[in-house]
Amino acid sequence: MTVLLTTLNAKYIHINLAIRLLYELNKAHTGLSWREFTIKEDKDGIAEACARYDVVAFSCYIWNIMQTLEVARRIKILNPQIKILLGGPEVSYDWQDVIVLPQVDYIITGEGEVPFKNFLDAYPNVKDVPNLIQKDDNQGIRYFQTTQMFDLSLYKDLNPYENDTPEELYNKVCYIETSRGCPYKCEFCLASLDNKVRYLPNETIKAHLLYLMTHGRVIKFLDRTFNIKRDFTIDIFKFILAHHRPENVFQFEITADILHPDIIKFINEHVPKGLFRFEIGIQTVNQKANLEVSRKQSFDKTKSIIQQLEHKVEMHLDLIVGLALDYWGDIQYSFEEVFKLFAPELQLGFLKFLKGTPVRHKAEQHGFIYDPNPPYQIIESNYLSRAELHQIELLENALEIYWNKKRTLHTLRYVTGKYSIFDFLRGLGFHFVERKPFHQYALTDVFEILADFAMQHYPEDVILRELIAIDYYLFPKMKPKTWLLEEVERVEKYALLNGLRLNHQKNRYIVLPLHFDFESFQKTQIIDNQFYALIIQYIGTSKPTVIDYKKVEPCAL
Repeated sequence: MTVLLTTLNAKYIHINLAIRLLYELNKAHTGLSWREFTIKEDKDGIAEACARYDVVAFSCYIWNIMQTLEVARRIKILNPQIKILLGGPEVSYDWQDVIVLPQVDYIITGEGEVPFKNFLDAYPNVKDVPNLIQKDDNQGIRYFQTTQMFDLSLYKDLNPYENDTPEELYNKVCYIETSRGCPYKCEFCLASLDNKVRYLPNETIKAHLLYLMTHGRVIKFLDRTFNIKRDFTIDIFKFILAHHRPENVFQFEITADILHPDIIKFINEHVPKGLFRFEIGIQTVNQKANLEVSRKQSFDKTKSIIQQLEHKVEMHLDLIVGLALDYWGDIQYSFEEVFKLFAPELQLGFLKFLKGTPVRHKAEQHGFIYDPNPPYQIIESNYLSRAELHQIELLENALEIYWNKKRTLHTLRYVTGKYSIFDFLRGLGFHFVERKPFHQYALTDVFEILADFAMQHYPEDVILRELIAIDYYLFPKMKPKTWLLEEVERVEKYALLNGLRLNHQKNRYIVLPLHFDFESFQKTQIIDNQFYALIIQYIGTSKPTVIDYKKVEPCAL
């Protein structure tokens, strides 16, 4: 029997750990192999690559289930005798509509290690395989359900990445698993269904980690809350510091308000800046909404931890729109409070009703209406109308274009201090979509639309316009065309450059007249309303830099 373990990743840079683990556990089985595709690849090409096997086993998630089912349909056309086996979180719950599809023969629910091995050993007589759903001869459904969990100690001495080339690992995000389960019960998350936290053997974790540090670059830990155990967390951090390479970056999902003081102290004293990234799910500042989904969190503590570590650790913060008891005003407050932390990335997600999660079972109670197709996103509820959700979607698009892509960081910091950043981005998102599709625009459109929006809605704010121009001039590596804010007169410009002994024969420079001290603004966000000149240097191979600027008399500008 030939069997292919496969999946359709969301992007080329992603790696599927599950199929690698299953392969390593069962590679002694003759005929077993694995291969990855992406959801954007040609479906006929994927089907042709899979159709020569006896069994094709797909790893299924919300981002690939529709494409996976379509590929499976095409595989069956090419080879009607082939058997299609599905596994993964997307088919582990509410699977009834999937198993009846003609292109699906089997589904494994829950952890796959035990049932997949039993399936390989017993095939084709698989009627007694645990957690395997199958059709019987009378087109009925047979499901031998158990609560058996895989013994993670059996991963000792197994390396899921030994068949990947170093080039592949270096150019992709490498995932590592140290534990399974989560101690929390957030009702919108599948991890809440497994409250027993189990760890892989420590020596196995370190062996996997060392291999990825040696051959990979970006390493992401899959643990839902990496910092549950103080001693374990510090031990792994110490191991990383002892073995990491300069290009390595490590990403952890943490719960900030329980981060132990010893961990904070260790990071501040020993961890180099930029080595760690923390993903922190704040979700909402509204405590009523948190409690409604069985979530406990202190935003004040979370905020304090972020501020204590932000100079060392890159922060990625998450908010969720659509939770029960979270009204428009609550969402605005949460967004503005979290945005003020100025994390390098702020993800504004929308509540998704994942199969198996308690929030899906409470939909009627809160008037939730959600898309029946993946990713099962909220459409409306008793707390937010469709129109309100649409407005927040416009805000989210503007947030992604202008903040997360780091195009107008100075402008949005200024807006946050003077206006409502929630209202500003919401209005900007509406203004943008009236002129360009969110996924089809040029870089010049980004700045021109922002400037047009600012001039229409904030016509008296000279500082805002100057900051938009600064962000425009600081974004490209090469000196761009003059736009929005003209340079100082040529005589003044070169007098200033020559006085500072700047080599304008080798490098390019822009000298901008400003109504405020940009250096002071960067440090304190304070606007002093005096005249300054800002000098930007371009060397062509890296981002431009602010070289120097000095106070000048108004008459010189």
